[in-house]
Amino acid sequence: MASIRELRSRIRSVQSTRKITKAQELIATSRITKAQARVNASKPYAEEMTSVLTELASRSGTLDHPLLNERPEPKRAAVLVVTSDSGQCGGYNSNVLRETRELLSLLRDEGKEPIIFVMGKKGLGYFTFRDIAVAGAWTGFSQQPRYSDAKTATDRLVELFVAGAGTEVEGEDETPSLEGVDEIHIVYTRFASMLSQVPEVRRIAPMVVSESDEEEIAESPERNYTFEPGAETLLSALLPKYVATRVYAALLEAAASESAARRTAMKAATDNADELVTDLSRQANQLRQAQITQEISEIVGGASALAN
Repeated sequence: MASIRELRSRIRSVQSTRKITKAQELIATSRITKAQARVNASKPYAEEMTSVLTELASRSGTLDHPLLNERPEPKRAAVLVVTSDSGQCGGYNSNVLRETRELLSLLRDEGKEPIIFVMGKKGLGYFTFRDIAVAGAWTGFSQQPRYSDAKTATDRLVELFVAGAGTEVEGEDETPSLEGVDEIHIVYTRFASMLSQVPEVRRIAPMVVSESDEEEIAESPERNYTFEPGAETLLSALLPKYVATRVYAALLEAAASESAARRTAMKAATDNADELVTDLSRQANQLRQAQITQEISEIVGGASALAN
């Protein structure tokens, strides 16, 4: 059985850990509100751009752009995995990586070669540890992403997608040259609520008009657009920005999800620390009481022996 000194040392250690987890919980709580505000602020722009491009692409059948065209026999698919730069956020990263493994397995079953791109140090460490090739990685901004961070990644992805299968594209300094890709997928975590963060997989290229979008367009009044310059030039300028906007929106959702997951994990750790301190204090008190009782018994016994 542990001594009182050992128990008190453990209590001090747990209390020190509790201060760290409590501070992390408070920091994550303060960041959630800001992250949610950034998500809400980005939605009007993203929704309006999606609406304009969807109507433009669906009503103008003569328009042609690589980001809109389905490849007849897709061979390669780029997969952008969004993880965190730091840990202590529960199952946030493991859930994203589990969805990634399922997506990679599905792509291989379809005869496609997945090419992995990663955002976040945790995802990069996961693939590096398993000797899985990563074509590109961007880190250092998981909690506070900026549009420029999303654009840096999407510029590379769009360049590969526009190049198409079988065409060589010059790589960046830190990455080798890659052939083009036929699809772009993103795996990230959608912020549903403070207690629910859902990992999601989306294909962001080629651009697809869903049936629900077509029904809404059919029911909504037709907008009278005037394009200057022409629609083809407008599409060429807007579609890469549309992809960057979707990636940026995913990064904002992931940042809010990361803060919420970290708050939940740190609150659970703080509660566990409180319970452990209570249990250790109870054990120390019981041991101390036993020692006091033994000391009293020894004193009484000694006094009785002297009296006799």
